Amino acid sequence: MTQALSERVDDVDGVVRLAETVLAVSVQAYIATSADGRVKGWSAAAERVFGYNADQASEGDITDLIIPARSRDGYRADLARLARLAAGDPSRVLGQQLQLTALHRDGHEFPIEMTLTVTVEPDGLVFHAFAHDITNARRAAQFADVQAAIALGLAEADSSTVAGHRVVEALGVKMGWPVVELWLVDDHRQVLTCAARHAEADRQLGDFALDILEFGVALPGQVCADGAGRWIEDLSTDRESLRSSAAAGVGLHVAVGVPVSSGRHTLGALCVYGDRVEDPENTLLGLLCGLAAHVGQYLERRRAEELTLELARTKDEFVAMVTHELRNPLAVINGAVAVFDDELEELTAEQQREYLRVIARSSQRLSVMAEDLLDLARLESGHLAVNLVDTDLCTIIGEAIQANSASAVGKQLDVTVQLPDRLDLHADPSRLRQVADNLLTNAIKYTPAGGTITITASLDDTGQTIVWTVADTGIGVPPNERHRLFRRFYRASTALDKRIPGTGLGLVITRTIVERHHGTIALAHHNGPGTTFVVRLPTTSTVTCP
Repeated sequence: MTQALSERVDDVDGVVRLAETVLAVSVQAYIATSADGRVKGWSAAAERVFGYNADQASEGDITDLIIPARSRDGYRADLARLARLAAGDPSRVLGQQLQLTALHRDGHEFPIEMTLTVTVEPDGLVFHAFAHDITNARRAAQFADVQAAIALGLAEADSSTVAGHRVVEALGVKMGWPVVELWLVDDHRQVLTCAARHAEADRQLGDFALDILEFGVALPGQVCADGAGRWIEDLSTDRESLRSSAAAGVGLHVAVGVPVSSGRHTLGALCVYGDRVEDPENTLLGLLCGLAAHVGQYLERRRAEELTLELARTKDEFVAMVTHELRNPLAVINGAVAVFDDELEELTAEQQREYLRVIARSSQRLSVMAEDLLDLARLESGHLAVNLVDTDLCTIIGEAIQANSASAVGKQLDVTVQLPDRLDLHADPSRLRQVADNLLTNAIKYTPAGGTITITASLDDTGQTIVWTVADTGIGVPPNERHRLFRRFYRASTALDKRIPGTGLGLVITRTIVERHHGTIALAHHNGPGTTFVVRLPTTSTVTCP
């Protein structure tokens, strides 16, 4: 009898050990509590799901541990009701399923599904709960709504810009992602630009909110460079990118990026960011990839349509520019030649010299237009050399001011200059001189007599970027035309109305040179009449080739 009892005990111990092994490897969290909610059992999966280890959870109040404060009274009432129900017949609680919002140790909330049973033990009732995180299941269920919203948004969008904002808004609002970004490849500038960004209300993004990235840099750049999806479980542990540190600094942790493509061409990256750490989940990654492919097909089709319109506009603007800028100088030259032919013997020497000067000025105007066209073609194709050396921007700006001083004096313009003694950088001085000349001649040309031009340059707070501004009190650019300012052959309506000559190429060339130096140029907000151009140049640079 003693032997039989011993064998029975061994069998029980074996069963207990087996049960413990099963619970240890179970993907579902197992929690055992007393009727009053004190934790009696806590599996390894429970630690993964809720963040507490067994020692931290033991004898704690389950309600305080895993239930958000606003829902604790209701949960305790439900637990008491189930205890009363089980007191009469425990089987009545067998297999009870609940869906509720749980609280992780780090403070984030997430949905769980819990299956509940009750056993009667010597010390009283024990509740046994098996729970698992259903965040991804909920997301998958919500994705149908997201796809419908995005399909409708793309159908109603009148431009790819509007479409991009519809996509990130649908993902952010309907899926609950705190931040969603759509990055697109700029083939001309060989960078990525943020076409649309959604951030939840009151979410301050600080240094994370960049608008331009290079290929291979940060999550969007890596996705575009590799042409494959990427999942970062916790941005705070990602040492590969400074942007990841900036994201962690504003409370973002998980990040998922998928390529936006059409056929074999990667058009950009769709990236979502969450405020908690999450392990990779193939279902979500697959859903995002499918959505990104749909967006890519739309963008490819829309870009083709917009390119057709753009080519038509560019052709019209080119024809208008050539008609005006080519025909007028030629007409002047032909007129002067005709006078020479008809009245040469009657003209005095001074009159002949004046006509020759007229021909020379018109010829120079044609030469400048031809040189601008050639420069732009060479810069955009990469055939125009940019030779980087250690140089001083203040010297370059000073030389441009000196060279254009006569024109400024002739219009009685007040030129104010605020420069330090030196601003050292690694750049091509001849190309930056071209930038300085273009900005200054434009300011002089478009500012009425008696106006003001202000030129400033200084290092920013980091000491690694030069901020250079050229402001004027001229005719300005209408707000609704500013997005077209750096388009080739574009002339502002204010310039056309006043019949101010120009090719519409100077700013295009200027932007191309600046971007070849890894810099940026933009039209800043300007109080009052005129314009303010802001150029940002890194003090150390390598050439970007198209």
